[in-house]
Amino acid sequence: MFQANFYWWDGGAGGFGGYLSPFYSPLIFINPFVEGAAPMDHAWFGAWPNWWPALIPASPAILILAGPLSFRMTCYYYRKFYYRAYFMAPPACAVRGIPQKKYKGETMLFLFQNLHRYTLYVALGFVVILSYDAILGFFRNGQLGIGVGSVILLINPILLAGYIFGCHAFRHLSGGKLDCFSCPSGKPKIRYKLWKGVSWLNREHMFWAWASMIWVAFADIYVRMVAVGTWTDYNTWGY
Repeated sequence: MFQANFYWWDGGAGGFGGYLSPFYSPLIFINPFVEGAAPMDHAWFGAWPNWWPALIPASPAILILAGPLSFRMTCYYYRKFYYRAYFMAPPACAVRGIPQKKYKGETMLFLFQNLHRYTLYVALGFVVILSYDAILGFFRNGQLGIGVGSVILLINPILLAGYIFGCHAFRHLSGGKLDCFSCPSGKPKIRYKLWKGVSWLNREHMFWAWASMIWVAFADIYVRMVAVGTWTDYNTWGY
């Protein structure tokens, strides 16, 4: 995130297509004077602004990190993970955690975690953006092909979609507010089928959460190593 370089690779082909590290997508601004930077036409708002503080690296990753991080940090599965592992509340699988004299309801950190239902929409946007990036990975200068990096970038939004569409907040949207799935109206039955599909993903929520997080890191490492020249991307373009 702080290096702000070698996050793009297209084999020098130019034009449409290339590998973009998912840590840097979307590219709000681009500094074209660093090695391994994406072409300027990939920036949403052009070159890096002059008002940016000199003490903070001009990295596209810094601008978008809050989106995916806020979704993961408020995720119901990760809550269970870090409460048990770091706050010991409850310790291991115990029913009770640290004794409290009086229950005060949802306060402080609990209130912040309720943002999860809203960060869901941010995460859905990232699925769309990263899917577009995966499509870019199958082109070099407008020529369709395939490389190892293309497959890696394609798997990334698939795993992310499995994590997001199995999310507790999305499960609630699909059928959590319904009191009757067998009512005469057709809509509850349709939503019930959707809810069952989401519930199937939700049962493996831990797997999707960790698999998507590990894979996005691997995808970033792969693009970086190829851009630096340490690894060779085997592909049909011959670059």
